[in-house]
Amino acid sequence: MRPLIPVGDRFAIIFTLSFVSGMALFSVPSSAAAQAKYVVQPVAEMKVKQLPRGELFWRVENFPTLDQAKAAAPSYRWNTDTVSYDGLPSLTAEVAGKAWLFTLGPKGGATPGGTKVAEIGPVPPFSAPEYLLRVNYGHGPPGAATPVHTHPGSEAFYVIAGKLSQRTPQGVMNVDAGHPMNGHSAGMTMEVFNGGTTELAALIMFVVDATKPFSVPAKFE
Repeated sequence: MRPLIPVGDRFAIIFTLSFVSGMALFSVPSSAAAQAKYVVQPVAEMKVKQLPRGELFWRVENFPTLDQAKAAAPSYRWNTDTVSYDGLPSLTAEVAGKAWLFTLGPKGGATPGGTKVAEIGPVPPFSAPEYLLRVNYGHGPPGAATPVHTHPGSEAFYVIAGKLSQRTPQGVMNVDAGHPMNGHSAGMTMEVFNGGTTELAALIMFVVDATKPFSVPAKFE
């Protein structure tokens, strides 16, 4: 089974305007929402030397229990004969009262026993000596936002509740509950915020270069 980051309060990160350990601590840009905080909780991650070949998508599925999700998760093991991985990388977590399985692989797959929630992609391709696959759970009240930042890879979203908004040099995209947002190429300048009027809850799926800082402060030109 892939190594996971356990779920717990000690992993919750309250975001302010400074960056700590490579991850931005988020705060709210407007005075009206000065007390609003965007909270991010890492729930699962793994590092791999290679990604599966071909065009890749995040497949997000629900299972009745976390144990069932773990039992159904595909393996991803190094094969010394082929000098490559067999299977597909996957992560499991329990978030917002549901058991989730996240699989990175080709479009159109399905895991027996699971209910497909979303298929997000294609993941923008890039090369790295090692890859970090991570799932975060992000939530916050109306007005909660991140500072402007970049990642050394792709950041995709699935919105559980509320409205997620993302500002990039290309403009602002809004995604409502029950819908995904695909990630941009590595190095994209962005700001993520709650653009709705209710609490935002979202799953955030990363494929990034594990040898580089996870998050770096940036600014819009």
